[in-house]
Amino acid sequence: MTDLSTTYLGLKLKNPLVASASPLTKQFDNIKRLEEAGVGAIVLHSLFEEELIAESIRLHEHLEEGTESFPEALTYFPELPQYGIGPEPYLKLIEAAKDSTSMPIIASLNAASPGKWADYARHIEESGADALELNVYTIPTDPLVTSSQVEEELSEIVKDVCEAVEIPVAVKLSPFYSSIPFVAKTVTEAGAEGITIFNRFYQPDLDIKTMDVVPRLELSTPQELLLRLRWAAIISPRIKADIAITGGVHKGEDIAKCILAGAKVAMVASALLKNGISHASVMLEEFRRFLEEKGLKSAEEIRGHLSQRAVANPKAFERANYVKLISSY
Repeated sequence: MTDLSTTYLGLKLKNPLVASASPLTKQFDNIKRLEEAGVGAIVLHSLFEEELIAESIRLHEHLEEGTESFPEALTYFPELPQYGIGPEPYLKLIEAAKDSTSMPIIASLNAASPGKWADYARHIEESGADALELNVYTIPTDPLVTSSQVEEELSEIVKDVCEAVEIPVAVKLSPFYSSIPFVAKTVTEAGAEGITIFNRFYQPDLDIKTMDVVPRLELSTPQELLLRLRWAAIISPRIKADIAITGGVHKGEDIAKCILAGAKVAMVASALLKNGISHASVMLEEFRRFLEEKGLKSAEEIRGHLSQRAVANPKAFERANYVKLISSY
């Protein structure tokens, strides 16, 4: 039997297919079904900064209720920063998943700015999560904010979280940094043990009938994988962190491509939302057949074989390939 096992963030996985953060990983029943379908690990749906801020505001309002009549009542409670606040359902989901499954459970924090992330990361660790994926989702709009400032803020968030917990932390990057290898190196130096490439930014649309801005959710397509393969192939030989690819993984051959590019795991969400949770087992069987047809005994035998440093023509990942492609059309 072909060995599909791998390691990611120091965790032992029975295979490199990971269910990424999505509505599917928000429900306990789906988590059980994903395990039955064979995935190697699960990233829970994200706990968003906006949720945490709203939670803090609600508590603060509750504590101050009625204090306009009795000012001394404010002294009955400690200051807000002394409270460990976090949406309880999320922490309970971690506990339930760990109690009922044998696969690694990776929590997800979706941040936009420095704040109390270290506190929430500790709560997540205490609830039993095996690792944490930090998804720093921010859209710089101020023309006075430089790219260096954006990167420094990212590094600050990562460092704070990594210093607060002992579980491994992966950082989910955007593809829009001016130098992706530099940012990957920076967050690794800040303590991250993994890099997830890439975050998918959901673009709003303009409704010309209502003259309004409306949200639009588009699931990923296989074409999106190409960008991720390119950067995984470039980054994986250059940094001391595990690489995960997410976005555009739809078939077993896509898992193979991710591993060939140097990734430790391939993460999937859209394909499962489109085809159902059982599609994970189909993807894994396709990946297993690929390895068997190549006469390989394990998935690890192909990891990084098509990374930039391993291929005969490393320039194929750079501008030379662009010039060749345009000229040959």
